[in-house]
Amino acid sequence: MTDTAEHIHPDAPSSDRPIWPAIRRGFRRKCPNCGSGPLLRGYLKVQDTCTVCRQELHHHRADDGPAYLTMLIVGHLMAPVLHVMFVTWRPDPLTLFTILAVGCVGLSLYLLPRLKGVVVGFQWARRMGGFGDPG
Repeated sequence: MTDTAEHIHPDAPSSDRPIWPAIRRGFRRKCPNCGSGPLLRGYLKVQDTCTVCRQELHHHRADDGPAYLTMLIVGHLMAPVLHVMFVTWRPDPLTLFTILAVGCVGLSLYLLPRLKGVVVGFQWARRMGGFGDPG
């Protein structure tokens, strides 16, 4: 299955908008419709329209969802790392804090725009908010 599907007509039924390709495209920070145009302008600002296929993207309502998902993922990844590091090596607390703080911040900065793309892609695929049929 290819991720570079043809552009989907805005009036197509919701079954013509598969969820997983839209989520993958969002994770790559690309337009959920065409997969070519950039989804984000800057670090977190979503484009009003795709520069390639002209899909309107201003309808998104990502709000705090990407931040909560980022905290959930980073917390579940870093908590076991903290435990293993502490039990195995018993490092100095300042060393442990420094390593984990850099890891948490780096992972959060990496994931936040990608998870915002995932949320926008999911909303687009499910026709949530303004992405749905007019009326």
